[in-house]
Amino acid sequence: MMKDNGVWLSLQPLLNDEDALQFPNPESTRKYEEVTRGTDRVYTTAKELGVKMAFGTEMLFDPAAAAKQGKMLAKLKNWLTPYEALKMATSDNAELLMLAGPRHPYQDGPLGVIKKGAYAHLILVEGNPLEELDLVADPENNFGVIMKDGKIYKNILN
Repeated sequence: MMKDNGVWLSLQPLLNDEDALQFPNPESTRKYEEVTRGTDRVYTTAKELGVKMAFGTEMLFDPAAAAKQGKMLAKLKNWLTPYEALKMATSDNAELLMLAGPRHPYQDGPLGVIKKGAYAHLILVEGNPLEELDLVADPENNFGVIMKDGKIYKNILN
């Protein structure tokens, strides 16, 4: 039904691994573990069926968690090719955001493309993330340049 009706699936690669969320009570931990057991099934099924997927995250409001966003993106290699994962987090997410019409905050240019006047974040990666998605998990060491909306936020090139 989701594919037939153009409904997007926005999820996070939540796994019960070294990055598992920690909870103050056993009931919350049990619920989290239940969710993580379904992660493989939902990604596998959505890809198999051709459901449009977005790279979702609720990490942005927690600075410690936000620092792990690249690591979460790299976990998508369990279900997607590096190309599919990077496309999901960039142009696919832009396509979904544009569905908000006049409510999305980037009205002065196109999203998800690299061209003059577009809203674009550019990252120069040491290595090829299309071959090794894990490079995005360590931006401190692997991102030489980070640019957002034409402004450089990081540049360690000589």
